[in-house]
Amino acid sequence: MSRTVFCVHLQQEAEGLDFQLYPGELGQRIFDTVSKQAWAQWQAKQTMLINEKKLNMMNVEHRQLLETEMVNFLFEGKDVVIDGYTPPAK
Repeated sequence: MSRTVFCVHLQQEAEGLDFQLYPGELGQRIFDTVSKQAWAQWQAKQTMLINEKKLNMMNVEHRQLLETEMVNFLFEGKDVVIDGYTPPAK
């Protein structure tokens, strides 16, 4: 059975995640207030960030950078800015 959350990123009711995908309190906050759609949008941004900045997930600083970007994107309404990346024209 799918669950519905009020997605803080989309600012609307949407299908919630099936389970907590991120550890700790932040993970619980994401589970409670971020939709599958918003999480998928973040995952695309995260992949671009990792590739563009050549991040290593074994590096604590790199993980912290990603977490900061994730919070900014999901909760603060800030888009991820990737140097040298131009989004395709709509």
